[in-house]
Amino acid sequence: MIKSKTNNRKLITIVGPTASGKSELAVKLAKKFNGEVISADSRQVYKKIDIGTGKITKKEMKGIPHHLLDVAPPKNRFTVVQYRKLTLKAINKTFKKHKVPILCGGTGFYIQAVIDGIVIPEIRPDWELRKKLEKKSVKELYRTLKKLDSKRVKTIEKKNPRRLIRAIEIAKKIGRVPDLKKEPLPYPVLIIGVKKNKKELENLIKKRFFKWLKQGFLKEVLKLRNPPADKGLSWQRIEEFGIHYRTAAQYLQNKITEKEMLEKSMIELRNYAKRQMTWFKRDKRIHWVKSQKKAEKLAKEFLAN
Repeated sequence: MIKSKTNNRKLITIVGPTASGKSELAVKLAKKFNGEVISADSRQVYKKIDIGTGKITKKEMKGIPHHLLDVAPPKNRFTVVQYRKLTLKAINKTFKKHKVPILCGGTGFYIQAVIDGIVIPEIRPDWELRKKLEKKSVKELYRTLKKLDSKRVKTIEKKNPRRLIRAIEIAKKIGRVPDLKKEPLPYPVLIIGVKKNKKELENLIKKRFFKWLKQGFLKEVLKLRNPPADKGLSWQRIEEFGIHYRTAAQYLQNKITEKEMLEKSMIELRNYAKRQMTWFKRDKRIHWVKSQKKAEKLAKEFLAN
């Protein structure tokens, strides 16, 4: 077991698409290199949202401490600004224990916010404006942003409605989307990407989704809607968790059939994996691996230098 020296602060990051086996790899590396895992998943931060996010169980953790899981009630909207603050605290806490922090997850923007130190302007959401914008198509949103901020429109993901809506919201508040300031981490970072071929990943996504259904994913969604004590979440809020949560909410409201729910969920999850890979492929710092052995070799060399 390799111990992290106080003057040898280093961060290992594990990225990759949904269902690729990131969490399992993170635990194995943490066991081998005296580490602790910090989740980088925009849905796993929420309490009571467990099955449908593939949240690691106590048994699967194998005694390895995990951070940034269950840190926010699902009624509240958890921001990337909050995530970055809490993650930096967790990293420093891990260093103080002379351990190796292992940042692991598939939310690329969260990971970039931590590693590259992107400082996001703290502008409060305008829910009325968002409701109006959510009714528009991606093309309409893109045109709206182009009129408001010709500079930001050149760098934004054209097909990502959430990012377009947020950019419009900021531009309407302060006239334009400011250039994001960067405060990169002051210590070395190794980024390991879990690589799967298309067919293999599709099979893993399908297998995991049907496992979630057997474990009670739909019951979990209903519990969010109708908890035992306090008032539950609105269907709209549940749908905001995206991908298969959106289709499950539609099915439970009898808006779509069970067959449509299954088909749409698989399409949503596959498309989500594609979006994740599009994001990660842009980062040339990522070392893509197909095996645990290769990941261990990279981590060992990184920590030894």
